[in-house]
Amino acid sequence: MAGEKPRVTRRGFLAASGVALLGAAVAGSAGHAAAGPGTARLGDFWLFGRYDDGCTEPGFDEIDLAPVQLPHCVTPLSWTGWDPASWQDRWIYRKHFTGLANERFLARFDGVLTNAEVHLNGRPVATHEGGYLPFEVDLPGVLPGDNVLAVVVDGRWALDVPPNLPHSAGPSAIDFYQPAGIYRPAAIGTVPRTRLTDVFARPVDVLSPGRSLHLTCTLDGPGAAEVTASVRQAGRELARGAAQVPAGTRTVEFDVHGLDAVRLWDVEDPALCDVVVTIRSGPRALDQRVVRVGFREARFAQDGFFLNGRRLKLFGLNRHQWYPFAGGAAPDRVQRRDAEILRRELNCTMVRCSHYPQSSAFLDACDELGLLVWEEIPGWGRVGDAAWQQRNLRDVSAMITRDRNHPSIIVWGTRVNEANGTTAMYGRTGRLARQLDPSRPTSGALASTTGARYAGADIEVLAYNDYTARRGAPFQLRPPRAGVPYLVTESIGTLAGARAYRRTDLPATQRLQAELHAKAHDLAAADDRYCGLLAWCAFDYPSGWQRSMGGSKFAGVSDIFRIPKPAAAFYATQGDPLVRPVVEPGFAWDFTASPTGPGRDAPIWSNCDRLLLFLDDRPAGEARSRRADFPHLPHPGFAVDLTVPRGQRPQLRVDGYLGDRLVVSRRFSGDRARDVLSCAADDTQLRADGADATRVVVAAMDRFGTLRAGATGTVTLSLTGQGELVGDRELDFGATGGAAAVWLRPFAGPPGKLTLTARHETLGTATATVTTTASGSEGGSRS
Repeated sequence: MAGEKPRVTRRGFLAASGVALLGAAVAGSAGHAAAGPGTARLGDFWLFGRYDDGCTEPGFDEIDLAPVQLPHCVTPLSWTGWDPASWQDRWIYRKHFTGLANERFLARFDGVLTNAEVHLNGRPVATHEGGYLPFEVDLPGVLPGDNVLAVVVDGRWALDVPPNLPHSAGPSAIDFYQPAGIYRPAAIGTVPRTRLTDVFARPVDVLSPGRSLHLTCTLDGPGAAEVTASVRQAGRELARGAAQVPAGTRTVEFDVHGLDAVRLWDVEDPALCDVVVTIRSGPRALDQRVVRVGFREARFAQDGFFLNGRRLKLFGLNRHQWYPFAGGAAPDRVQRRDAEILRRELNCTMVRCSHYPQSSAFLDACDELGLLVWEEIPGWGRVGDAAWQQRNLRDVSAMITRDRNHPSIIVWGTRVNEANGTTAMYGRTGRLARQLDPSRPTSGALASTTGARYAGADIEVLAYNDYTARRGAPFQLRPPRAGVPYLVTESIGTLAGARAYRRTDLPATQRLQAELHAKAHDLAAADDRYCGLLAWCAFDYPSGWQRSMGGSKFAGVSDIFRIPKPAAAFYATQGDPLVRPVVEPGFAWDFTASPTGPGRDAPIWSNCDRLLLFLDDRPAGEARSRRADFPHLPHPGFAVDLTVPRGQRPQLRVDGYLGDRLVVSRRFSGDRARDVLSCAADDTQLRADGADATRVVVAAMDRFGTLRAGATGTVTLSLTGQGELVGDRELDFGATGGAAAVWLRPFAGPPGKLTLTARHETLGTATATVTTTASGSEGGSRS
């Protein structure tokens, strides 16, 4: 059936699953190369099921296992109401691949929740603890012909590994759920006998004419060799360097000079460099790795944050990586889209990866978009026993080693979020971080600054989750602590104003969330001692802390589908109006909640200089600036008085001006009888490789294209074409606030088309079509 993966028998699976390893190289992330020149991505044609005795053996009967694609979550999920019992078990993934004689094979897994045992042809070869960082596995004894790679995944809470706290109240002891699975990409391939296992390319003296690049290269393999490095920007080589590697040497360090012409990396101009590092034995290249870097100086000081010598007020949000229907198992394109939303649509200059290392694809996008990053180790609220703390140290090492080439990352969170009182452990994590990367400060988000040790070996930047303004109190921020750089790492959330902010909540509640976010950033902008503020949070996420609300936290300025709520309008207006002029009313123009309109002092968020209002194209006055309410924001927004006679439903028009020039005009319909259904994909082209996907937003719209949050009724979805609908087949607009999203994921195979059809009983029918291209060809034009 179109849109559904056919059942694959064991014989049929084996016929389809062989991967040609040599010549099938795939690109690694900016910080990591692929396993080697003969690498194949392990996306399609895994067999999956619950763990059973003998399931790691080559001869295990696979008839009851289901074919799946990576990344993968072990259990079906909806957009809310996740049940941790559904993934707390042991699971088996099996992959057949074709081996070659006399070749060294390696497998790499970017993330497996939570623990993994790797078996090759029935023999255990490796184990890995923890779900947020990659691991590589040597595969000795690969046979010519068919081989079986079996991965046992353990998703149980009882594992004593960060962030799990096995002696606590279960998965709800931390503020986010963690569905199990091989939920990030994996690869397998041949590797050379002598190879580069790691390259750290650290810019030095960035703001001086004598800037250079310090290379630390880690090697694996016998024999003497030479390591060369070529630094390239915009396709042009700027400089090169080299070092001899004596036999038996595992690490070599050297500098590349002559980089005075390099363009600096900045939030407004994220200029990247490729560093091509090659091991040679005479004229023969043994291995090569390409890493991306950016030359920039990021400095936290007592009087603010400075990027390349200029003060920059950090303006941002926290991000969780969880998605509806898929958990964390979102392909790279979907991960990158989050960075685009944060930087381009919400104007953030910084994001906090709360509360664990996140996808390499997301960080790659942050590098490319100029989005600064706080990255931190897994954990939340408490610290475990001695074994747990040792694993915490391992996480520090793995996180920094994986990500220290990313120019977007400007601080390492080496404390467990909101977990005080373990000064000795945090001294060790801080020292380890500085050994691995002396170019960035360490920090950790505190829930209290009272009596906290925060300087020296413990914390170099004081980061505070500021919920000083609890519900019912006037909003305020705690004053910065003297003598140390100070960054607000959380604020607002569900602890200020209301417990939930949904499009289905009362207009006053939705309006309040935007007001609080604006106030928090205004207060941070008022005092140079604040390096900035990262509010809580970008997207709604599943959490056992909100079981009364279906197990979801509705703290995001966008919902879990990544669809903006009214609070997102504030962020959208803090960008340059010459680039994107914005007019976003902070109210719904539909007369459902209020038959006479939004009334007095209704907010309109805009980055324009003036707003003129019209009702049915007749002048209705000019909006008032809110500069007195938000004196330190670049664009404080406006207030309007909009009351109409009961029973009338006029059209609203808002014209935005920069000086005397009209730059944007928007219309909003008061007549719900003319509403329509919209079905729009983020991307019009995908790769048919089994590891690509795009979001499709389905929404009720007025006739001018504005979301109608008050819409109700059920939307029924159907998919044609060779691909998977990642999402519910029926969406309840009454629960989601008039809009929701699903994801389309092509199967691995020939090119074609995927067409999603959405039907609503009163809004009609809408479709979205995505073209799929052959695996390996470029895909991804954005609509």
